[in-house]
Amino acid sequence: MSDELLLGVDVGTATTKGVLTTPIGEVVAQHEVEHELSIPRAGWAEHDAESAWWGDFVAICGELLTGRRPGAVKAVGVSGIGPCFVPADHDGRALRPAILYGIDTRAAAEIAELDDRLGRERIVQQTGSALTSQAVGPKLLWYRRNEPDRYRRTRYVLPASSLLVQRLTGEYVIDRHTASGFNPLYDVGAGEWIDDWAGAVLGEDGPPLPRLLWATEAAGEVSAAGAEATGLAAGTPVAAGTIDAAAEALSVGVREPGDLMLMYGSTMFLILVVDRPQPDPRVWGTQYVIPGTANIAAGMATSGVLTAWFRDLLGGDGRAPSYQDLVDAAGDVPAGAEGLVCLPYFSGERTPIHDPDARGVLAGLTLRHGRGHIYRALLEATAYAVRHNLETIDDIGAEVRRAVEVGGGTRSDLWPQIVADVTGVDQEVPGVTVGAALGDCMLAGIAVGLVTLDAAWNPIERTIAAAPESTRRYDELYGVYRELYPATRAQMHALARLGTGAPE
Repeated sequence: MSDELLLGVDVGTATTKGVLTTPIGEVVAQHEVEHELSIPRAGWAEHDAESAWWGDFVAICGELLTGRRPGAVKAVGVSGIGPCFVPADHDGRALRPAILYGIDTRAAAEIAELDDRLGRERIVQQTGSALTSQAVGPKLLWYRRNEPDRYRRTRYVLPASSLLVQRLTGEYVIDRHTASGFNPLYDVGAGEWIDDWAGAVLGEDGPPLPRLLWATEAAGEVSAAGAEATGLAAGTPVAAGTIDAAAEALSVGVREPGDLMLMYGSTMFLILVVDRPQPDPRVWGTQYVIPGTANIAAGMATSGVLTAWFRDLLGGDGRAPSYQDLVDAAGDVPAGAEGLVCLPYFSGERTPIHDPDARGVLAGLTLRHGRGHIYRALLEATAYAVRHNLETIDDIGAEVRRAVEVGGGTRSDLWPQIVADVTGVDQEVPGVTVGAALGDCMLAGIAVGLVTLDAAWNPIERTIAAAPESTRRYDELYGVYRELYPATRAQMHALARLGTGAPE
């Protein structure tokens, strides 16, 4: 085994994971740390960046580097949830908790204001996406307007990966894939910040935006302070970083136009590689981590987190069933959960409906339905949402040539099989399910020339094929699913207002 190592660390919604690999992709060691997702009020989602981002990184380094030769790590790659940001002062210290991605819906008023001021269609065409709860720009405007004292002290605006790079190297950078989520501030066609629109969001005296890099480029080297905090050798190159979904897509060979990644996680995320930006307000248009390519991205607000929510409802203090118990119970239920259909909008919804006031629905419940039926209906709901997104992507004119599954939800075949059956799309299964941290190692190696872009680190081992009988059954139920949202939207919105105490 090579004595040269690559370190990759990914900050997720609920955990941070670190991996050490060789330059040919052999996994040497890995470690995972849990952290808290804070929901301080309805519609807000936050992280303590000092502990959940930087603290986790330091802890992972302490675990993975202990007993290893100084300087064995030849490059570092990082990724994180996004789009999100934490404001930091001149010393790089967080001024408030980080405001997270599309599950945080606090900036609805700012979205409407920027749409009116800049023009919704102009925003879509220039940035690749409409302004939604996924966009960083409206949340920066919310921060500027609602916390002016902190805003005046803000020197850095840092997504998760950029904070780690800044702490390690002192460099203030962002990769172009992550920057694509900072709309309306980033031009996906030109690959540059839109200076004319920055004032509308940041004000005339607001903080500067980070230096732009590709995720395949090095941002700098580990400083003396970074080395002291982490145990990494000073001078170790650090890649620019990126968003977790893109790093994971790269790690499983999603690189060519037509390649699709389905990420089964707390929230389901889709990345389709395309050869050029294809702006559409229903999805997110971004640049990819590979120069010269772009993405159509889509994602739900709740997916795997629904299974955790349901399991917790069934009992605490060790009385809740195991996930395997629930998977087994759902596996004994036929396709369609015997007439039960769920809308998975338990935290609003992102693509393609972009409705923060949407709410979850379980339709068709009877006294004969048990926990296996409900658990299966939750999984089927996410599959229906995937199909809705894939139909939207097809309507845009983009082609899916192959699909690869990744993420923690693939540990059992039940969920991916349901998605294959509902969508009719076969899914390739890679040999390694390490996650985005493996892609971070690959990006680190690419940045210093130890790894090539076409390296095959994670070959496909098998395929989950759609079952035609189940697909025919789901075709009928999918029609009910699509009708259910418009039929209940007014009631959802009324309940959303009542649930937050807002006036009618």
